Amino acid sequence: MPNRPFPRKLDLTGGRVDMAHGAGGRAMAQLVEELFIAAFDNDLLRQGNDQAAFDVPAGRMVMSTDSFVVSPLFFPGGDIGSMAVHGTVNDVAMSGARPLYLSAGFVLEEGFPLADLARIIDSMAAAARGAGVAVVTGDTKVVERGKGDGVYINTAGVGLVPEGVDISGAHARPGDAILLSGTLGDHGVAVMSRRENLTFDTDILSDSAALNHLVAAMVAAVPGIRVLRDPTRGGLAATLNEIARQSGVGMVVREAAIPVRPAVRGACELLGLDPVNVANEGKLVAVCDPADADRLLAAMRADPLGRDAAVIGEVRADDLGFVQMETALGGLRIIDWLAGEQLPRIC
Repeated sequence: MPNRPFPRKLDLTGGRVDMAHGAGGRAMAQLVEELFIAAFDNDLLRQGNDQAAFDVPAGRMVMSTDSFVVSPLFFPGGDIGSMAVHGTVNDVAMSGARPLYLSAGFVLEEGFPLADLARIIDSMAAAARGAGVAVVTGDTKVVERGKGDGVYINTAGVGLVPEGVDISGAHARPGDAILLSGTLGDHGVAVMSRRENLTFDTDILSDSAALNHLVAAMVAAVPGIRVLRDPTRGGLAATLNEIARQSGVGMVVREAAIPVRPAVRGACELLGLDPVNVANEGKLVAVCDPADADRLLAAMRADPLGRDAAVIGEVRADDLGFVQMETALGGLRIIDWLAGEQLPRIC
């Protein structure tokens, strides 16, 4: 990048995004250099090209893309920046891949405070460093005041699948064990509490986290994991129904085995929500051969992000593909997809 300095630094105290920041001229170049490149700095990004060219080892590549429109932008335990990295890293990692590179596209609303933008970018950069991935290319657009909602972020990620690993939602088999990496509903309730100004006796924080290191440990322990999926929008219920539909099987999970924090359970009861439908941003569901379940569970619990992991049920033969829950009272109830949006703008 050129070394010639701009006449004056961006005003990160009272400055705001204006249309010139998306117009392709000096103001946009300064925004990119002083905020984005300064935060995400790496050899590929520093070249200043409209694309990133990189060498990759031989093997099977995976790619994922996602867009983030969460409201509010900052919530207990995270923000839109860290979540944008975590969400895309996790989507890549659910194939068993090692995430390598990310792209980031920002749509900014005219008038958005530069201080908040800097905070989001710094959070995003810290999340990328924690996950061990590099943001190597990106884009910035500005829309008129009133035609956006502060910041929208689109990300794409690429990763490399280790040889011999073949993880897919279509691989669940009758008799397989279903494991969950930790407590349900933390993210959804944290976002809702900030959005609705709800207060609880205990702090409820989003579980937003990059799961790629946990996945790597799981794959090392059990290379034959059949399925990995992170239960984001729609929660555990949607995720299990997706897997059941892909694999042509049914599932039964045990309510008593599903970990939920007492504060989250209380909030859900107060608000009339079911924790199995509430979004998560730092949990995963795994399906494996029952003979591997204990070894996989031990590997999950050895990682801080899997310390509350549990075996929650099993896959069943079922031509109708029903997902059922064995309730605390001993009965069975169907767990289905939600008919509508329980909590919009959750990620």
